[in-house]
Amino acid sequence: MEQLSRITTSQLEIAYRGIGDKEGWPCILNHGFPYDIHCYDECVKLLIDAGAYVIVPYLRGYGPTRFLLKDTLRSGEQAVLANDLLELMDALSIEKAVLAGYDWGGRASCIVAALWPDRVSALVSGNSYNIQNIPRSTEPAPASEEASFWYQYYFHSERGRRGLEVNRREISRLLWQMWSPTWNFSEAEFEATVASFDNPDFVEVVVHSYRHRFGLVAGDPAVSQIELQLEKQPDISVATITVDGNVDGVSGGTAHHAHKFTGPHQHRVFDKAGHNLPQEKPREWVQAILDARQLAN
Repeated sequence: MEQLSRITTSQLEIAYRGIGDKEGWPCILNHGFPYDIHCYDECVKLLIDAGAYVIVPYLRGYGPTRFLLKDTLRSGEQAVLANDLLELMDALSIEKAVLAGYDWGGRASCIVAALWPDRVSALVSGNSYNIQNIPRSTEPAPASEEASFWYQYYFHSERGRRGLEVNRREISRLLWQMWSPTWNFSEAEFEATVASFDNPDFVEVVVHSYRHRFGLVAGDPAVSQIELQLEKQPDISVATITVDGNVDGVSGGTAHHAHKFTGPHQHRVFDKAGHNLPQEKPREWVQAILDARQLAN
């Protein structure tokens, strides 16, 4: 893959890969936790062949992406992730793009699609509508779901924060195995990604993310207006294909989210796929992107 580029936004120097013909149709691929841009390596090749100009950014707290100022809150809340994505598009002078993502990256993509639909050509979202409903975060889920969220509750405690600091590799490997039980990832694939978690802000951003979504810590005042809009759980009107893996160890399926997509919408289930959809099923993920573009036409 090509060398990294960097662009400055209001809070970050974002490291990203821009690959393909810049005159092609823009497609931004957003990764989740605990993953990085390498989850899209195979997808990028296929998208370039389909005429895309592909941008794959490292989220805040991952890889070479860095905060500009020491005193900026190391927030990992949903609104700030979406704002980072929007500011990245502005900095790159991308008026409109296809957005595709899962986990944290899917959340950022969904929020931009919901609140700024004129900036989104089409959307592919792993686990469907994953905009958090923070005012209702204290409502209990079925016991089986609660058990799968153990890592989130772990990060609520000081013991969990210290655990992530000391054992980030072991925790990440365990989550990969639990969330994608049929994915036989290689040691090389794991090592290529785990280096991103050595970012000096990784632990703070991750811990803030999992505490904020349960209302345990305050968010960044700079994005408070976005968070207020998200409390209304806005619908997504852009053409969208949503995707689940049928052996996802952290999500029990999201077909019931269909009512949140008011524009052209399809839901797909990838067979023998877990949570890391683009790395486990790159051809199917890319086909979803291409088909989402067709839905929009």
